[in-house]
Amino acid sequence: MQNELNTAIRAAIEAGSEIIKIYSDPNADFEIEQKADNSPLTIADKKSNEIILSFLSQTPYPVLSEEGKSIDYSIRESWKKLWIVDPLDGTKEFIKRNGEFTVNIALVINGVPELGVIYVPVKRTLYYGLTGYGAYKIENIDAKPENLSAENLRQFAIQLPIKREKRPFTVVASRSHLSPETASFIAELQQKHPDLVTTSIGSSIKICLVSEGNADIYPRFAPTMEWDTAAGHAIARAAGKEIYHTDRQTPISYNKENLLNPWFIVE
Repeated sequence: MQNELNTAIRAAIEAGSEIIKIYSDPNADFEIEQKADNSPLTIADKKSNEIILSFLSQTPYPVLSEEGKSIDYSIRESWKKLWIVDPLDGTKEFIKRNGEFTVNIALVINGVPELGVIYVPVKRTLYYGLTGYGAYKIENIDAKPENLSAENLRQFAIQLPIKREKRPFTVVASRSHLSPETASFIAELQQKHPDLVTTSIGSSIKICLVSEGNADIYPRFAPTMEWDTAAGHAIARAAGKEIYHTDRQTPISYNKENLLNPWFIVE
């Protein structure tokens, strides 16, 4: 799946570049709309989605995107291999201009995320992972997308997880969606780990922090959708981590009839 990985990397960086143009323009009108679930939608979400689809349409696989989620399950259930995309994960963080938003692209096979790319446009940081290939992080991506490939980037990338010196037990939590149940779970962890520290951050960066070894666990007992986690899940799996149901044994799956994720734990 090297070709698919290269396509996803180029798509994510090109989309991220367009997002940054809008984000960095002090006169930009984000054209904020409210979706049916009251979550925000901006012109950056739409532009990013268009760019990603222009790349992924060159592959033989269908695309399930947050901006095209109305595809009926009677059609989707036959999709054994599909792209799952969030063109702008962390729209609330984008609107707040705190930089904590990402572009997420995953390739899912038989419900399992096997390939994932996450790009953090403000930091120009790329995470990517592929089952059997490994997971990697590379910072300060400057090359034009057409010159990028996973293999070329590998020589500059850091393989995940990164070996760390001893540090406190670290929990990563949502910047905008810390539920009482999540807070209670963290309090229980504190009983086992008195040195526990909590890091709050937006978007799929949370999954990346666990994948790279900068956090030990990410509990999420609040609603998320498949496109919020699929790319990060693939990267986590490639780094030897997993996203489980709250039983901490059963991995969550994708392209379900109901696209809402169960509560989960990344570790």
